[in-house]
Order: sequence, then structure tokens, then C-alpha cells
Amino acid sequence: MIPDLVVDKIDGQYRVFLNDTGVPRLRLSRTYQELARDRKKLTTENREFITSRLNSANWLIQAIEQRRQTMLKVMNFIVDRQREFFDKGIEYLKPLTLREVAEVINMHESTVSRVTNEKFVQTPRGVLPLKFFFSSALSTASGEEASARSIRAKLQKMVQEENTGDPLTDQQIVQMFQEQGIKIARRTVAKYRDQLGILPARMRKRV
Repeated sequence: MIPDLVVDKIDGQYRVFLNDTGVPRLRLSRTYQELARDRKKLTTENREFITSRLNSANWLIQAIEQRRQTMLKVMNFIVDRQREFFDKGIEYLKPLTLREVAEVINMHESTVSRVTNEKFVQTPRGVLPLKFFFSSALSTASGEEASARSIRAKLQKMVQEENTGDPLTDQQIVQMFQEQGIKIARRTVAKYRDQLGILPARMRKRV
């Protein structure tokens, strides 16, 4: 899989690049442009046909370039918003919605959805789908929001570090989150635990 974008850390700053250096750039044929301008060699019908094809090709080239620029705008915003994730890891991933990005870059939400769909970015933390950065939110005691994806990462770490002889119950995990200032319901912990493939506490106990 070849990523569509690349994020590199250069001189302490994250930079975003399009990974399309090996892709040839489309250009209008100079021959057809000259033909369309030469009124003597072509009938009106042929000249109109060539002009129509040139206009269509020009529209396609502009649409591709606009898509490239939109991808750059979206990824630059993601890098700015998710700086802590790039620096520290998934537990610091912030909640982000397509609508929020669309409002900031002044584009329709459906446009942002299309340019991020099935697109991948190479980052210092691996190759990730752009959709990875979009996640729902949970409220924290400080009034900020935590990404559902980062909550799952924290939950997984809690279980990995638990005493296997006395594994954490869902309620104990809720209390640990509360101590970190994160309000989460026990049923949400159970749902995330299931999504991570983590068994209930009574089934994780090892003698």
C-alpha cells in the first residue's frame, strides 16, 4: 500500500507532503490547443468538438489539483490539532469530526469525507488511514473532551498492567478513569472492552 500523504518531523516541526512524486502530472496537449486556435485547418464543427474536449480536460485537471490541495489542507489541520498524538502517542488523540474540519477549511462536510475516504498517510507513528484521526468524544472533568479512540487505548493499557491474580472490574476501570478526570459510564467501559476483545474480569483471572 502506497500512502497518499507523508508527515515528517523536520527541525522540530511536522510537515505535510503529498506522496505523488512518481505520478505524472496531467497537461493539456499543445497540439490540440493549436488546432483549436487555427480556424483555417478545421471546420466549425471539428473546432467546436476539439474545444469541448479541451474544456473537459481542463476541468478534470483543475478538479484533480483542487482535490490535492484539499487533502493538504485537511492533513495540515489534523497535524495541528493532533500534535500531542504525534509527540506522545494514541492516548493523547483528541476528538475530531468531519464537520469540524469542514468548518475550519471552509468546505462542505461531504467534500472532506470524500478526500479522506480510503486515503492513507505515512507518519512517524506508522501508516494510518485518514479516518483514524476522526473519533467521537467523551467529556472530562476539566470540560475538555477525550477521543473515544484514546480512551480505548488507556483502557487497554490499564488491563495490560493489571494484577492478573486480581483483574480490574469494569467498575474499577470507571473509577480509574474518574481519577484521571474522565467521566465514563460502566456500560461504555464494557462496550470498549468488548471492542478490544478483552474478556470480563472473572474470565481474565489467573492463579
